[in-house]
Amino acid sequence: MRNSVTRYLIFFQYTGTKYCGVMKIPADRAVQGVGNHLESAVGKLKPVNKFSVVISSRTDSGVHALCNSAHVDIQRSGDKPPLPEHVLVDALNFHLKEEAIRITRAYRVHSDFHARHRAVSRTYVYRFAMGLRYATEMTVMENDLCWAIQNKTLDINAMQEAASLLLGTHDFSTFRASSADMHLKNPVKTLDQIQLEPGVSFSQRHFYRDVRFWELTFKSRSFLYKQVRRMTGALVAVGHGRLSVSQMQELLEARDSRAFPTTMTAPAHGLFLTRVQYSDTDLGTCVLDEQLFK
Repeated sequence: MRNSVTRYLIFFQYTGTKYCGVMKIPADRAVQGVGNHLESAVGKLKPVNKFSVVISSRTDSGVHALCNSAHVDIQRSGDKPPLPEHVLVDALNFHLKEEAIRITRAYRVHSDFHARHRAVSRTYVYRFAMGLRYATEMTVMENDLCWAIQNKTLDINAMQEAASLLLGTHDFSTFRASSADMHLKNPVKTLDQIQLEPGVSFSQRHFYRDVRFWELTFKSRSFLYKQVRRMTGALVAVGHGRLSVSQMQELLEARDSRAFPTTMTAPAHGLFLTRVQYSDTDLGTCVLDEQLFK
């Protein structure tokens, strides 16, 4: 008797530099998405069902993830039992070994579980460094992983005051970039956390001591297209004195993406998706050997 389909929730990470984003794109494109490689790895496990990897959180070209998630259905041939979670992790990583993509955890979930719809929050961290005369001075250990800012000082108090304006529930239309599905997404979002704090860098500790690293953390159930990069760019502009706190308030109240200066958007390579969170109810019945991931 043939086994039933098993749905898995997988968590994965990647360096986004060489990919055109996380979503799968047509196979004839020169640069592929992370999703293309995930589906290729699943296909090499030879499931007998048609499948697709449904990714929870979209990231653009150049954006990284310490933790993204997806669900996928796998049906094995004949009387083979479902793959244990740790075996699935090891098998997928074996087939992904040439890529800057790694599976970190896997859970068996209910057949109606949806990785995107069931996520209760997403956390992004934007990293930037100050004190560099030129972007080319950035250490190779941080290249493409941090925004190099030439200014040596920022008005941190002004940035924190401006950040407080963004907390809570607002229409964030000004802070989203135009996209084909723009009219389909509700621009009203609730920003649960926005925090600016000094960052930690291995290279700074051992060599680049004059370079100061900072991190901006954003947490919400969901975000609009390029919302985090636009908010980051605006906050850095406040820190530089190019934008006042009152002007930040005006941008928020404008509720118009055309009001945002396009040159103010922070570059992609400083952005990391760091966590996709689910409720204990959704994951409480999952079978997982926690010792494998400690």
